[in-house]
Amino acid sequence: MQSSLTGSGMTSPRVRERMVQRLREQGIRDERVLEVMLATPRHIFVEEAFASRAYDDNALPIGLGQFISQPYIVARMTELLLQHTPLQRVLEIGTGSGYQLAVLAQLIPTVYSLERIYPLQQRARRCLQSLQLRNVLMRYSDGMEGWAQHAPYDAILLTAAPLEVPAVLLEQLAPGGCLLAPVGEAGAQKLFRITRLEDGFRSETLETVSFVPLLPGTQ
Repeated sequence: MQSSLTGSGMTSPRVRERMVQRLREQGIRDERVLEVMLATPRHIFVEEAFASRAYDDNALPIGLGQFISQPYIVARMTELLLQHTPLQRVLEIGTGSGYQLAVLAQLIPTVYSLERIYPLQQRARRCLQSLQLRNVLMRYSDGMEGWAQHAPYDAILLTAAPLEVPAVLLEQLAPGGCLLAPVGEAGAQKLFRITRLEDGFRSETLETVSFVPLLPGTQ
């Protein structure tokens, strides 16, 4: 297992170093994020047929109509979350491949993650276990409902795009906490950061993004 985590050829540490250099050139400045991106074997989160492309700056299919986000967007969203320090408890909506979760888990004391597609959730769980990340709590459930049992959260991160942010998720934010989410229809999505204030919420539009839609229910 250790050799598969380390990688070789197109999944080697040297290829990972080139990815991190590209992230610097794309504007990622948080050294904590860059160090974790360097340390995390993205190739174990993709299907074997795509392993040689794991460190390209592209989203890749992971089956069942889902994708692992490109390294830049994972780094960018993580960097944006860390601007709201200190973060102790973060909820991720949409475990997917588990890669974003693995990055967060190396930077934040406790991370909760929900996934509505059972086979993806189980595959991601195995990847996280192989990395021995023990500060993660995962659940198979409808992400649109959040995880009220462990609320409030210092931050909530959505890795799929709703047409509008579910109010129940905003209610699970701690005062001063932020929610980071792609919002909108395919081809017209924007990344929003919503901060909970004492008397309401403040919303910021950050940049154009492209994510799969956030859907209700489980499968």
